[in-house]
Amino acid sequence: MIESFKDTLEFFPAGLVYVALGIIVLVAAKIMQDLVTPYRINDQLTHKDNVSLGLSITGYYLGVIFVFLGALYQPLTPVSDVAWWEQFDGAFWLDVLEVLLYAIVGIVVLNIFRIIVDRIILFKFETEKEIVEKRNTGAGAVEFGVYAAVGIVISGAIAGSGADSDSASVVDSAVRSLAFLGLGMVVLVAYTFFYQVLTPFDMHDEIGKGNAAVGVALGGNLIAIGIVTFKSIFGEFLGWGESIAAFLTFAVLGFVLLYVVRMLVDLVLLPGTRVSHELAVDRNLGAAFIEGAVVISASLILYFAI
Repeated sequence: MIESFKDTLEFFPAGLVYVALGIIVLVAAKIMQDLVTPYRINDQLTHKDNVSLGLSITGYYLGVIFVFLGALYQPLTPVSDVAWWEQFDGAFWLDVLEVLLYAIVGIVVLNIFRIIVDRIILFKFETEKEIVEKRNTGAGAVEFGVYAAVGIVISGAIAGSGADSDSASVVDSAVRSLAFLGLGMVVLVAYTFFYQVLTPFDMHDEIGKGNAAVGVALGGNLIAIGIVTFKSIFGEFLGWGESIAAFLTFAVLGFVLLYVVRMLVDLVLLPGTRVSHELAVDRNLGAAFIEGAVVISASLILYFAI
């Protein structure tokens, strides 16, 4: 008991530094988004009470934290054998700086890839116009899912890079991270088309009509496939052939699993009705939340079970 309390005291101050760093990263992310958006975010959220934009911004901050956690996972050693006041040496602050740099680069990548993925997923209309001018909650929910999913994939690419100290290893690690990040984005987009093919309604038309239920369901599915993709790219690099084969295996397994789970929602959790009917015709937000929660839960089970 005493030793456990001692370990806690040794870890706690270092942990507080990373908590403070996380807050700094969130502030930096807000400033970055303010700079790249043509409208005033604070005005939309406080004076115009734009719920759709609120959903989008919430997903953005969640994605930023996912990126930060991916950067944080690499250099942090939670428990040290030295007293807490001896932990704050030059190496510790270099680790903090490394986390900050990884996080800032990750946020830039998050903003870039969000635009790319967004325009491919919701290609039939302009997402920014739907969210800011029309206050389309369905579009905001999809944007929430896109931000969170892209953040999860970036986190996996960063945390799974396995960078070493020498420059050659750092370059190799960066190449691997970018390669699997690109593959992860392809999976997100491919799953969206897969989702559309297996859905009896046109998700673009429904979201364009302001159907929040369809947007929530799609956003939940994007987060779920993002978790599956994280699993497929996170971990030790065992060579290009073996790693890509493992990546593709997890991706296909994720597609099949999420499809089966969606069918089970119809048969078991919502018997006597079709989820597609509840989403497209009745615009049932309750059914949308259930589908989103179940597919995310299934992806988490896949992550921890395999």
